[in-house]
Amino acid sequence: MDLKLEVVVLPVSDVDRAKAFYEALGFRLDVDHVADDTYRVVHLTPPGSSCSVLFGTGVTTAAPGSVQGLHLVVTDIKAARADLVARGVGVGEIFHDAGGVFHRGTREGRVGGPHPERASYGSFAAFSDPDGNGWVLQEVTTRLPGR
Repeated sequence: MDLKLEVVVLPVSDVDRAKAFYEALGFRLDVDHVADDTYRVVHLTPPGSSCSVLFGTGVTTAAPGSVQGLHLVVTDIKAARADLVARGVGVGEIFHDAGGVFHRGTREGRVGGPHPERASYGSFAAFSDPDGNGWVLQEVTTRLPGR
């Protein structure tokens, strides 16, 4: 049985501001449905992704900016970061973890620059949406077996 993650709900404080931000990232607008003043659903999909983000009015009780650690997988971390910066996104510098493959949820152990061998899964760059929901670019050039 397949289990496909296809939507992540993001808590935002200003729906139009969030919509403009994600469209500026290049996300495709799939839905912007207003039922009434208490319910609006905006659904956008990153380029090349099967998983979308959804936010709006009346779609979650989570605090705006409380979602952290969302990963956008890219094949070239330098090019992806440069593209986002050109789009006006405040992306941090590229980093890797001192201990190996994956980074911590804090700044602890971060070393500036891409992974020394540009190992797949090893280089990152972080940014946040206007509410503080946290995203990470992660460079993956070769998938681990079975992935």
